[in-house]
Amino acid sequence: MIRQNNSRLQAIRDAVNQVHFNRFRFWFQLLAFALFVYGGYLAIDFGSRLPFFSCGYNQEGRAGVCYLLPLQHQLSQPWPRLFGFAGIAFLTGLLTFALWFIFLNKGWCGFVCPLGTIQDWLTALRRRMGIRYSSYSHTRFEQLTKVKYILLALMILIPLGIGGGLFSHSMSPPFCLICPARMILPLFTGDVTQFTIDFSSTAALVMTALGISVTALFLVGSFVKKRFFCFFCPMSALHYLISKPALLKLKKDGDKCTRCGDCYTVCDMGIREIADDVTTKNIMTDDCTLCLKCVASCPENGALKATFAGIPIFESTEAGFIKRMNKGNKM
Repeated sequence: MIRQNNSRLQAIRDAVNQVHFNRFRFWFQLLAFALFVYGGYLAIDFGSRLPFFSCGYNQEGRAGVCYLLPLQHQLSQPWPRLFGFAGIAFLTGLLTFALWFIFLNKGWCGFVCPLGTIQDWLTALRRRMGIRYSSYSHTRFEQLTKVKYILLALMILIPLGIGGGLFSHSMSPPFCLICPARMILPLFTGDVTQFTIDFSSTAALVMTALGISVTALFLVGSFVKKRFFCFFCPMSALHYLISKPALLKLKKDGDKCTRCGDCYTVCDMGIREIADDVTTKNIMTDDCTLCLKCVASCPENGALKATFAGIPIFESTEAGFIKRMNKGNKM
């Protein structure tokens, strides 16, 4: 009986490891997009502490709200209130966000985030049109990775400054006002009201005009560079800061790696360490979106694997690699 169960378990693992990965990920992303952009019409509500861009400005369609929106509102409260009883609500919200995040780690970026999915669609459109995408030098890449931490710091400091009377309330919530999700996601439910400039104050004018500019940059950038906005995403930075206890992990066995570079070639974020680092076991970096395309593209048995609570759920195999290549699977 034990041998039979082990045989069945191995058969399931083999089936998973040989799955047509791009097709699986495409349908997973599409279903997640429909759920979190249109689920509100079905009265679905996952709360307001979600670890990805389920935008609160998509008022009718949303099935939950990105945590960055309530986070900024809470931080912009007057300091006596924030550092009093309201601080309990802040800590409770942060804990709820962390629990959501720990379940899937940065897989929320690679598989669920609607804004990430839109970027993947734009990349597919660019590929169909035969337009080459740009690439960065390693030095430039290292510089870009710092931007999201700067935005995260500003996203925290500006609301705190608002609560302390240092900045105008017209700047709140500062990141949401410039986030491309605020304008793009409501479009999918027919709402174009976010494409306006607020002339009620100088701060509001600057922030809303900046929001339109950032959205334009998002669309252009996503069309010429895979996952362009993810380089600058403060949510991604916040993810990485609390990623250590997460259940989903990306692991590498350097002894099995031949440094062929296939994983680096398919990486949307251009992370060189995924191919070059043969000593680090937990190979996920701060820019990684845990899309797992690197695992699917690796031809070496067990060199890369995704684990959940320590249990391998998807790992590189030669058989899976050959099957995907024979199907013309372009990562």
